[in-house]
Amino acid sequence: MPELSLTDFVDFASASGTSKLTKVRQIKQRPEYEPAFDFYKRLREGIISCHAAGDDRAQLANHIGKASDAKKKTHYVEVMAGYKRWWGAKKLKWFEPPREVYSEGGVSIRINPELGLQVDGKPHVIKLYFKSEKLSKARVDVITHLMDKALRAGIGPEARICVLDIRNARLIAPTVPIPGLNAMLKGEIAYLAAVWASIR
Repeated sequence: MPELSLTDFVDFASASGTSKLTKVRQIKQRPEYEPAFDFYKRLREGIISCHAAGDDRAQLANHIGKASDAKKKTHYVEVMAGYKRWWGAKKLKWFEPPREVYSEGGVSIRINPELGLQVDGKPHVIKLYFKSEKLSKARVDVITHLMDKALRAGIGPEARICVLDIRNARLIAPTVPIPGLNAMLKGEIAYLAAVWASIR
């Protein structure tokens, strides 16, 4: 049974034509996870640990540390600046975000939002978007829809499910249901399962 991360599935669903096939092949043939090659690992873990410790915005850099690699340094500076800009004067309180595996059509997708935050008293479950590439509405729709399907029962109706476009300091949450999205996702999952089975 294929098992992949939410990010991998969204990358696949956002691709078109033969690039879908290429993406599935890359995921299936990729070596086991190696932390040293996780570009945003320190940023992700630093943001989480800052909130989990109850520290304020000024302490964020201490949790992340300094990047020695020149390429990482540029990205880290941009991400930290965007995150601090979004944080602003908001009162944020940490809670452990829920994590689930969403399974359908023989495919399992790990739903793992990084942050659970009370934002000015309102619960938010947040997936972080680190990349410099523009975050499309289609990508946000897939992320938030799958998060809602997998997590809503455990977080209650009052929690907001969001994607944080960190570099642009934009917190994005769905506002209205999108007709046909369930059917579209079922089709994407079926396509992924068929292609996966064909790759040796």
